[in-house]
Amino acid sequence: MRKPSKIKLTDEQRTTLTLWLSAGKTEQRLAKRARIILCAAEGLSLKEIAAKVGLGFLSCLKWRKRFMEQGLKGLKDAQRKGRPAVISPEEKVHVMSLACTKPDDSSNQWTTTKLADATGFSRTTVHRILNEAALKPHKIDQWCGKSPDPEFETKQADILGLYLSPPENALVISVDEKSQIQALDRTQPMLPLRPNQAKRQTHTYTRHGTTCLLAALLVHQGTIEGRCLDSHTHVEFLSFLKHLYRKYPQKELHVIVDNYSAHKHQKVVEWAAKRRRLTLHFTPTYASWLNQVEIWFSIFTRDVIRGGIWRSKQELVNQTMQYIKRYNETNAVPFNWNYTGKPLVT
Repeated sequence: MRKPSKIKLTDEQRTTLTLWLSAGKTEQRLAKRARIILCAAEGLSLKEIAAKVGLGFLSCLKWRKRFMEQGLKGLKDAQRKGRPAVISPEEKVHVMSLACTKPDDSSNQWTTTKLADATGFSRTTVHRILNEAALKPHKIDQWCGKSPDPEFETKQADILGLYLSPPENALVISVDEKSQIQALDRTQPMLPLRPNQAKRQTHTYTRHGTTCLLAALLVHQGTIEGRCLDSHTHVEFLSFLKHLYRKYPQKELHVIVDNYSAHKHQKVVEWAAKRRRLTLHFTPTYASWLNQVEIWFSIFTRDVIRGGIWRSKQELVNQTMQYIKRYNETNAVPFNWNYTGKPLVT
């Protein structure tokens, strides 16, 4: 059989083919085609090239011929037949603008399926358009709205001052209630944690009543005072204040509370006004997040309430009080409060 003529490569072609062959990110099919041409340039026959590259005789013949006719361009895959999937900018904008509105089917948010039905595109296309635009109709973030309290600046400055620079011989105490904590028992035992499988519990449950946790955070010590109560009226709140007042007889108490009606009850205000060592500080309207005990409540919810199972309300109360005791012994540290008073929204 006549040996094929040797392919002559320019310096540029040889450099490019060598790079395609050695580069780690080059597609394997393109690297093999480059190797075919480099072997052909060495004068190897098609049979020898096929054995060395690991492709069939006809494939080697095809790519050798394509290179001789078109050069390096001939080693790339040719454009396939069929209409390319083209979405106009106007169509993309339509999908994106629709995703930013409220659906007309009385639901609150769009899904890719609903958007696909409304626009005529596939779910995959809709997902790609939203992903390119960084739009997530299913996700809702929260932010702190501006308080309508006309005394917001004064009240927040007062509370921040207590956090950052408390008076001498004073205790700064954040107080609030976490109400309606349900003592839920499951109708079947919880299934334990296993590899590749989370803990599992039934959807069906039995209620054993509710309790209210009245808690006080000693801001600069990080410790918690707590009581579990059946109700949370001004009577229980006033009793709790009296307990704190008696427990720290040598300290000036600055108690931070939100605007819950029990905290502003006439009997509470009148009693506090007669106590020289006690001052109530009320957070601005819609700004109870300024009260540090809310941070501790989120920790308590994560550690105790979420996923909890109790066979009675008393069992829930016992676990809550035991948690507070252990928290004070092992985890109690002051929170690093770094809000400086700058507006959270503009």
